[in-house]
Formats: sequence, structure tokens, C-alpha cells
Amino acid sequence: MAPSRRSISGGAGREAKPPGLRVAAGTRVALQGELGSFSHRAVLRLFGSRVEPVHCASFDEAFGAVRKKRAELAVVPIENTLAGSIHKNYDLLARHSLEIVAETSIRVEHSLIVHPGVRIGQIRRIYSHPAALEQCSRLLGRLRRAERRPFYDTAGSVKFVRDRNLRDAAAIASEDAARIYGMQALVRGIEDDAENFTRFIALAPRRRFPRGGEKTSIVFGLVNQPGILFRALSVFALRNIDLSKIESRPSRGLPCEYLFYLDLRIDVRSRDCTRALRHLRELAPYLKVLGSYSVL
Repeated sequence: MAPSRRSISGGAGREAKPPGLRVAAGTRVALQGELGSFSHRAVLRLFGSRVEPVHCASFDEAFGAVRKKRAELAVVPIENTLAGSIHKNYDLLARHSLEIVAETSIRVEHSLIVHPGVRIGQIRRIYSHPAALEQCSRLLGRLRRAERRPFYDTAGSVKFVRDRNLRDAAAIASEDAARIYGMQALVRGIEDDAENFTRFIALAPRRRFPRGGEKTSIVFGLVNQPGILFRALSVFALRNIDLSKIESRPSRGLPCEYLFYLDLRIDVRSRDCTRALRHLRELAPYLKVLGSYSVL
């Protein structure tokens, strides 16, 4: 079920509640995107405004920033209620030795952003992330004279339009980005579906934070044989452990083999979870706990 709008209200410049995880002022947090992006808003929700954002051009770079100690933490999206799972980040979770230390959800609210004074009839190009362009197709369908231009980041597209002084162009991003870059939100709330949320996870080197919370994420691999996935999932059903998410991804270098990602509604420190994971290890040649954490 999607979070309520009330629980995630507030933009990048106005925190609605205290940050979820306490970290030292100046802690570096890697994110894909620029100031004013939805990832930036998630960083503020999780850690507050005293951290130092480390802006990355890609998810690979954000994970790598923590591994190379250019940042102490990273925040990345993992799922959108409209677009589905962000498969790239599932693959990176299995590949890197980072663990999930917190989760939050952000409501995605898009605005059409222009230079102050530009009218909607002047727009000939619209820049944004491909997912944002897709999520605003209703408005874009009415702007038939405007060409869609995919960009690597929503907030980055606002910065690009501003820096290039493109007065016949617009960007799609959050209202936060318009404020940060001194631009005008010409039309607000242009997303096709108001129930548009993105789930973000915070990542840290293993053992940086105490492990434990109401949610546990794991990934495991199985040797393909009849009934093996049923048996693997039964270790949780037998102990009445709620599975809130299951995702499969191809195993790198092993054609037709898969890794299975599970979100469990249980603390990894609980007796039932400990026994379930011990049981699963008897069936799965590969098992990794990705984190046990609070949802903020």
C-alpha cells in the first residue's frame, strides 16, 4: 500500500519532521542527481539538512562513491509505484558490500518549469528524465509543438535550461528545483497519477550502523530443480513471516539462473527470522542479508 500524502509532505527546503537517522554534520551522502531532485529530498528526509550531498551522474557512481570513501552513505531509489522496480539498483545491491540502513518514500510531484516570464505557448523543447516525461504524458500530449528531450536527471534539466538561457525550453522537475535554481514553476501538479511515490533506501558500509528494524531485505540464489523456490519460500511461511516484496533478477554470468530478492516484515534479530535464514541456507548456495532497518 502506498504511503499517505500526509506522511511524506514537505519539500527539500522545508523538512516536515526530524531526520530519521542521526549522523554527524558534514557527513557526505552520495545521490544520483542534483540539488532539488527527488533523491535530494529523500536525503533530507533521512538525514536532515546538515549533511553534504555528493552529486553523482549515475547509480554506479553513487555506489562507487561509498566504496571509494568519497561518501559515507548513499541514497538511491529502489521502486516507483508507477514505473515499478529499479532493476539497476537491485543488481548493484548484490554486487557491492553495502547494506540498507533505512528506507523512506517520497511523493513525486512534477512541475513544468521555465525562465520567469516565459509563457506556455513559447515552449518548443521540454527536458527531463525519461521516467518524468512518461509520467506527464497527458500534459505533454497537449503541447504538440514541444519536442521531448530526455535528460539524466529532473533537477539537472532545470539547471541545464537555466544555465543555457533556453527561453524556448522547459523542464519537468519538482517545485524545489524551480526555487533552488531561480526558475518559475509555470504549471504545478502535472503528473498523470497523483498516487506516484518512489521508495528510497539509504546505504552504508556494513556494520556502520546497528542492524535491526521492522524490515529485513535479503538476496539468495538456488540450484534449479523442481519445487526448489516453493521450498525456499516455505521457510518463511512456516514461521508466519510476512513477505512484502519478491523480485527476481538474472544471475550475472549464469544463463537462465536467477537471484531472488525478498523484503521481509520482521527484524533480522528475531528468533523466527534467525531460524528461517538458517533453514534457507540449507537450500540456497548463495544468501546475503542486504540489511535490517527502519522505515521512516
